[in-house]
Amino acid sequence: MRTPVMPSTGELRPLGTDEVRITGGHWFERQAVNAAATIRHCLHWLEALDWIGNFDRVAAGEAPGRPFQRAGREFSDSEVYKLAEAMAWEIGRTGDPGLEEEFQKLTARIGAAQHEDGYLNTAFGNPGQEPRYSNLEWGHELYCAGHLIQAAVARLRNHGEDEFTRIARRVADHVCDTFGPGGIERICGHAEIEVALAEFSRATGEPRYLEQARLFIERHGQKTLKENGLYYQDDVTVRDAEVLRGHAVRALYLSSGAIDVAVETEDDELLEAVRAQWDRTVTRRTHLTGGMGSQYADEAFGRDFALNPDRAYAESCAGIAAVMTAWRLTLATGDSRYGDMIERISWNVLSGAVAPDGKSFFYANPLHQRTADPEPPADGALPHTRAGGNRAQWFDVSCCPTNLARTFAQFAAYVATTSEHGVQIHQFTPCTIDTNVDGARLALTVETNYPEEGRVTVRVDANEGGTREITFRVPAWAEDVRLIHPDGSVHEVDPAAVSVGRIGEFSPGDELHLEFSVAPRWTFPDPRVDAVRGCAAVERGPVVLCAESLDLPGGDLDELTVDTTVAPVERDGAVHVAARIHDRPEAWPYGPAAADDDGKAAEIPLLPFRLRATRGPAAMRVWLPVD
Repeated sequence: MRTPVMPSTGELRPLGTDEVRITGGHWFERQAVNAAATIRHCLHWLEALDWIGNFDRVAAGEAPGRPFQRAGREFSDSEVYKLAEAMAWEIGRTGDPGLEEEFQKLTARIGAAQHEDGYLNTAFGNPGQEPRYSNLEWGHELYCAGHLIQAAVARLRNHGEDEFTRIARRVADHVCDTFGPGGIERICGHAEIEVALAEFSRATGEPRYLEQARLFIERHGQKTLKENGLYYQDDVTVRDAEVLRGHAVRALYLSSGAIDVAVETEDDELLEAVRAQWDRTVTRRTHLTGGMGSQYADEAFGRDFALNPDRAYAESCAGIAAVMTAWRLTLATGDSRYGDMIERISWNVLSGAVAPDGKSFFYANPLHQRTADPEPPADGALPHTRAGGNRAQWFDVSCCPTNLARTFAQFAAYVATTSEHGVQIHQFTPCTIDTNVDGARLALTVETNYPEEGRVTVRVDANEGGTREITFRVPAWAEDVRLIHPDGSVHEVDPAAVSVGRIGEFSPGDELHLEFSVAPRWTFPDPRVDAVRGCAAVERGPVVLCAESLDLPGGDLDELTVDTTVAPVERDGAVHVAARIHDRPEAWPYGPAAADDDGKAAEIPLLPFRLRATRGPAAMRVWLPVD
């Protein structure tokens, strides 16, 4: 089964990339660009900056009179491993022989740096370096090991056992030997090893990896790390936490691992704890785009409703980690509503984090860019702290490009699931689905021009099992929802429905149609979100829209207000809103309420948030002040 997540139990079974093939539309294009450009772009930069070369230097050892010189940050090994995972998924998807050759070369270089006892890291434990595990707060040794192990899961499920997976198994065994009972009873400052070991246990059938993942989960909150326990999720136990907090990526990777452990050990208490934390985080600490991490300080979650759009960090990696968590909750609970967040994050954060050509990236994804920043240099790595205004080819901390590459390569695995009754479709994209339901083949073709149009058609190509149920997720924002049965009968859908489907004796050629409105709509914030009180945003289907200064007379977004009494309109392929452009005097901005100038009426085009900064430097905002 070619899937990044394969629980042994749960309400739903994920369908792998060998069962779901994306055949057209936006995600097909995204995968094609990822294969043709992004993966090789990442490989180029990892070579150019000599981050892969670190493995060669460890293998060669310290030369006489020349101390070991290492390139990149202490966690740069993880970028090599995430790229290996992207390559493994892409090789499984297309069988690319050139990429397989590169994978083999990379495997040899990684393996040559492994110690006899399985330890593998280029920043610690080698001649002239700090000892192993001497800085668990910031050393990222277990974090790097986790990404290697996740890459091995991808390789196992797409290729089978080979030298790469054997390298990872030796690493996993070393981790268990070193951090098991009686060993170092602490955690890594960056969660990742937990989710990796749990899935590696599923992939290999080795129970000790799951047990070690469980031990790491239970050690969080025991305050084994120095200082700032909240940042590392070491302030309270996973079971006792009420909301996700601290560094956003760390928190979400930990949540994913905790769900995996809970499912495999049938720990309903742990599963419920994580589910409750997720729900509270979504309703109080998440941006309209699905972006998570509301502050630049510590790349972290802030307090409830502290969601300032221009200080939103909303890191691309946090979006990926949130998709991982939401998908695991979907599988464990069977609640398709978690697919809404996967959709929101995917369309607005992840898709926009990579340029259309696949060769530049956003690290942060703020909802308001106050200045039209100049294009970053093309010949060097941009500091990741300057990563919100324009996409950069690479960063000094480049966790996001390789993370996006592995996610796009495996994206088909998030589209659909099965149960004993039938197939559930969670993400709408043209694709084919060919799987077994309760031991009998069910093959479907999904056709749609979503989200440009709100119509999804499922055609039955084969059904060898008699009565089956085909189910669609109903987006929470959808209106005028209708399900059209194969006989042409139309069934109106309750607006509160989470999912809708039909049980029947489907025959080849039968079609089900889900229809709903994707007309642009005004969206208003909860009044507790102080930073955007008095503002409104526009969404079209799952797509969040934004205004760019390039489309405003004078180019000053600070002088824009919108009229929400007028519905957004679509014309010439764009959404337009009624607005006014003001010319306010330069004066002290506080005092008694005064009549504002009427401004000049205008109609402003909006564009999808994912397409911001694709036409040159521009200021941008999602939340628009209401006139």
